[in-house]
Amino acid sequence: MKAQDGMYIDGAWRPAAGQGVIDVVDPADEQVVARVPAGDAEDVEAAVRAARAALPGWAATSPAARAERLAALRDVLIARKDEIAETVTAELGSPLPFSQSVHVGAPIAVASSYAELAATYPFEEKVGNSTVYSEPVGVVAAITPWNYPLHQIVAKVAPALAAGCTVVLKPAEDTPLTAQLFAEAVHEAEVPAGVFNLVTGLGPVAGQALAEHPDVDLVSFTGSTAVGRRIGALAGGAVKRVALELGGKSANVILPSADLAKAVNVGVANVMSNSGQTCSAWTRMLVHTSRYDEAVELAAAAAAKYGDRIGPLVNAKQQERVRGYIDKGVAEGARLVAGGSEPPRERGYFVSPTVFADVTEDMTIAQEEIFGPVLSIIRYEDEADALRIANGTVYGLAGAVWAGDEAEAVAFARRMDTGQVDINGGRFNPLAPFGGYKQSGVGRELGAHGLAEYLQTKSLQF
Repeated sequence: MKAQDGMYIDGAWRPAAGQGVIDVVDPADEQVVARVPAGDAEDVEAAVRAARAALPGWAATSPAARAERLAALRDVLIARKDEIAETVTAELGSPLPFSQSVHVGAPIAVASSYAELAATYPFEEKVGNSTVYSEPVGVVAAITPWNYPLHQIVAKVAPALAAGCTVVLKPAEDTPLTAQLFAEAVHEAEVPAGVFNLVTGLGPVAGQALAEHPDVDLVSFTGSTAVGRRIGALAGGAVKRVALELGGKSANVILPSADLAKAVNVGVANVMSNSGQTCSAWTRMLVHTSRYDEAVELAAAAAAKYGDRIGPLVNAKQQERVRGYIDKGVAEGARLVAGGSEPPRERGYFVSPTVFADVTEDMTIAQEEIFGPVLSIIRYEDEADALRIANGTVYGLAGAVWAGDEAEAVAFARRMDTGQVDINGGRFNPLAPFGGYKQSGVGRELGAHGLAEYLQTKSLQF
């Protein structure tokens, strides 16, 4: 697989200052498919300098002109969608149909939404005797994860560009090829030089240099809560803005009046999607005690259907981490009803779709983010008990509620300490704000709320 051997800085590919190399491994067969440079602080310095120099011109560009470039970028992504999907499959291990529909389809929809928002957002408004302006926050450091490589890039870069900010992107080291294709798309879309810049590299080196750089005005990071705390500390020392989308341990609450079969089947599918490598996955299924045994039976049968349908985990470290959690669940007394920690294949970083029953709320697998195809089913006695369990983790990113009556589901969802809740299987909405409560993060992505993260306000009084 062809890879660029440099960094995309100031509108051109240039040799990396860092001498290191990152091997890109196909998780399905453990073979190296490409190598990219591991950038260092010098590469970050060049990228930030280019972004800072381009900022005045891009910020002064009209919203309509910025919208035109974003529309052009969307069109390039559409034209290259097959190549991008194949690349995601090669470096993440996602089955190709899922790469095409979700890993590429969803970010194209998001890019399109920001092309429209850039042209229609109220960057100026009258408030009494004042005129309030929404202005770009400045240079943005976008540090993205590997689990949805293109989506996470678009969800940060598109609103930043729409707002008039310039960007330096540091993608995850496991999935840098998708980021390189995105940089090529930016170039084809004729986004001005320096407005978008790409540095590939390791988090503790390039990521840290970017997060603590004095000329970066905002750090937008998606990843683990532990790393998010570190970035927050670095940014806080410089009184620098952050947008953090972190971990989750989302509850799928099935109320007694719900269509149990549908709720369980959709819930299992949600957990198995992307091999469980989704921060918003509903990894805790809460079922009333009167229907608990039936739900366990349905979930075990549903999980068994995914054995040959999900891809591998991203790398060997992640595979061992998830297997360790499965062993921990067994050791703490949970009942394994599907899957287990034994690898289902000799090659590749695969983990079997796994379902635990008899999980109590204090178990490790009910409290910590596993980031693999592992579902914990927890029983509850009444609605108050369900709400207490649902809110009983340090996370609050997403969730789901199922009930025979929509109003009943909404009433329960309004009391959940979480940023987004799907009601009876609600569909993904690229315009709805996404982000967490508690230790799941700070700020929102997508739609107008996501655009607002990259703006600061100025008021003029008359």
